[in-house]
Amino acid sequence: QVQLVESGGGSVQAGGSLRLSCATSRYTYNGACMGWFRQAPGKERERVASIYTTGTIGYYANSVKGRFTISKDNSKSTVFLQMNSLKPEDTAIYYCAAAPTSTPARCWYAESAADWGYWGQGTQVTVSP
Repeated sequence: QVQLVESGGGSVQAGGSLRLSCATSRYTYNGACMGWFRQAPGKERERVASIYTTGTIGYYANSVKGRFTISKDNSKSTVFLQMNSLKPEDTAIYYCAAAPTSTPARCWYAESAADWGYWGQGTQVTVSP
């Protein structure tokens, strides 16, 4: 059974920073597309950032470009989401997602939640004004 174990999240004031982590097994991680989605109340789940585990270039939603950075530690089969200059509109539940046995192109265009096979439990991020 594939497990994505998330950590991080919490409450900060606008302008603050948080770091999310997502760990999985090496079997799941190798050759996978790993990403972060978020879902605010009453809104659809949206992709925030993603990266192919053997690549170096991350995809970012326009709303977070220049503020969020996705990174990875291949030795630990873990991906991170560093969130800086947080805004109240970033408030949401953040989910780690994995699409095993992906390709760089499929990873880049994996916009829909249906393109991803596995999900973490979600972690709340709350940004106050």
